[in-house]
Amino acid sequence: MAHDDERLNERARQLLRVLVESYIRDGQPVGSRALSRDSGLSLSSATIRNVMADLESLGFVASPHTSAGRIPTDRGYRFFVDTLLRSRPVDAGSLDELRRHLDVAPGGDPKALFANASQLLSNLTRLAGVVTVPRPQLARLTHLEFVGLSDNRVLVVLVFDDREVQNRIIQLPRAHTPEELRRAAQFLTEQMIGRTPAEAREEILRQLQEAQQQMNTLMVEAISLAQQVLTPEPARPDLEYIVAGETNLMGAAQLTSVEKLKRLFEAFNEKRDFLHLLDQSLHADGVQIFIGQESGYQVLDDCSIVTAPYSDTDGVLGVIGVIGPTRMAYERVIPIVDMTARLLGSALNSRR
Repeated sequence: MAHDDERLNERARQLLRVLVESYIRDGQPVGSRALSRDSGLSLSSATIRNVMADLESLGFVASPHTSAGRIPTDRGYRFFVDTLLRSRPVDAGSLDELRRHLDVAPGGDPKALFANASQLLSNLTRLAGVVTVPRPQLARLTHLEFVGLSDNRVLVVLVFDDREVQNRIIQLPRAHTPEELRRAAQFLTEQMIGRTPAEAREEILRQLQEAQQQMNTLMVEAISLAQQVLTPEPARPDLEYIVAGETNLMGAAQLTSVEKLKRLFEAFNEKRDFLHLLDQSLHADGVQIFIGQESGYQVLDDCSIVTAPYSDTDGVLGVIGVIGPTRMAYERVIPIVDMTARLLGSALNSRR
């Protein structure tokens, strides 16, 4: 099947493009008469039927049992998106709305910006918008403090990038005086400052292996504390995302089955099937499109996901995209996702 795409002549490509565009627009199987009228080709109905039969045998279109017309398959959509799509630039009104809502003053809660971007995408595409929040481990430690509690417990206060505060409670084998905790925090701050938790943990373990004999008791205990503090929390997901506009999917003809929608909403809530796809998109260049079964997850068989990574000057931070039925207006959605990712990156840079 790898070379079947190359067997499509110009006439077959034109008819397939018209069929996909017509189906996306109207949601109805497309018959020979409509193809003859809309394609601008002087072809008989018999010739069009022959081309359609060829496209069906190649897996680009399918015939629903209830109609003489045909609809695109996932493979037909893929060929359309990769080869036949005529992308439309983002219209002035949408562009203005994106700039107005993403052009914000420095400071404030960055999470509000991600929620805003997700909602904007949903509003502009009438689909579900999704934005991943940058991984916490990208943040760098700027302050660390230990506060003694009862029963040999210690409250650990971690400050990242001078703004995000995390508190953890750890259990120690013995009681520590306030002065011991202060000195341990001071020593560790010097070792860990400006590093991500993962980098700091690596450095602490390296020091522990290299110089255990030369270390005094304070350093050994401080490093023991650090190992507890910097152990990744298994309950904390690596990737967090914000979804907006899930209810838009209730109007999609492909997703009207209550059971399908229920499974899809459960997947949104449990975040199980999207994390892998979004993680893949983090490491890809430009817009990524997963159509139907390409996602590899049954719950998404009737959906397409269009994503683009967003970046600041330090590199890729996360992914932004939309989730909708495979029958979506790709020529409009793809440029909107791409533009939103660029503007979100610019907005994050301006906040620094």
